[in-house]
Amino acid sequence: MTPTDSRRSVVPPYLLHAVAQAAEYPRAASAARTALASLELVQTPKHQHLAAPRGVSGTVDRSPQRTIADARGTTTLPGTVVRSEGDPDTGDAAVDEAYAGLGATHAFWLDVFGRVSIDGAGLPLDATVHFGQDYDNAYWDGSRMVFGDGDDEVFRRFTIALDVIGHELAHGVTQYTADLTYQGQSGALNESISDVFGSLVAQYAAGQTAEQASWLIGEGLFTDAVHGDALRSMRSPGTAYDDPVLGKDPQPATMAGFVVTTDDAGGVHTNSGIPNHAFFLAATAIGGYAWQGAGAVWWDALTSDAVTASIDFAGFAAVTIDAAGARFGAESAEHTAVQDAWRTVGVLD
Repeated sequence: MTPTDSRRSVVPPYLLHAVAQAAEYPRAASAARTALASLELVQTPKHQHLAAPRGVSGTVDRSPQRTIADARGTTTLPGTVVRSEGDPDTGDAAVDEAYAGLGATHAFWLDVFGRVSIDGAGLPLDATVHFGQDYDNAYWDGSRMVFGDGDDEVFRRFTIALDVIGHELAHGVTQYTADLTYQGQSGALNESISDVFGSLVAQYAAGQTAEQASWLIGEGLFTDAVHGDALRSMRSPGTAYDDPVLGKDPQPATMAGFVVTTDDAGGVHTNSGIPNHAFFLAATAIGGYAWQGAGAVWWDALTSDAVTASIDFAGFAAVTIDAAGARFGAESAEHTAVQDAWRTVGVLD
């Protein structure tokens, strides 16, 4: 395991590279260069995969156990604990947003799938805020959430987006279930599953149906200076932003646009647009609350022994189709919707 194998960041390297070269945003450019360097140089804790059950664990404490620490502008983890479970609001927006976001994510997994925390066994949820100076990212390091404050030119603070918190903690869920290899198509599935469940966390908290949801990932993170709505769009990959300085969202929506690259572990943040779009298509075709339809199918797949660590798009598609048939019945509307979604994005014929 390399030093950064356990780090899963929400802002993709291709976007950080664009910001790093933006002379129009000197503060953001400096912050982005720092964020890029941290992906290569900062030592992050090496997580020990615990071979936990893929599904729901036995009897454990079902309440969240949250601890928020403050790095106070340093890159030293974990920082100083400033809020623990049951403590009142501190008045620090980043601290209180992180605390609330961890709670909303815990509630989603428990209420919807009966999963107690991200490992299914009541794992405490730890987070650090105010990491670094103008740090342009949020990430899961294998054991905790880490949030930067953004640079205020391109990015706002990263605790404001609930789906980002849900996204990063979903990396933890994947770590304790399928443990998908972070490379190539399995890595893109790893990123996509985090977008799927990050979006569902936000939808569940807001009580939104699939039709009502924005299907944007990281909505609100960009400042008003940026021509864009979010980091990614599941509804229409490739349209989340189109900025004269930062360029255009490069995500493909179908296999016709699949990007072959050695960057970003084989394009894990780019090609995730394809399975993301498949999920959106399935969820909206099924309708209603997405966590009850397509979300339940994806959860069944993620916890299935049929999903191997190195599975590709076609393999995962086949597992979701089988899962839809098992849960809702062969030839059910849900079964058909999942099949049609994967065909539409070109993963299956």
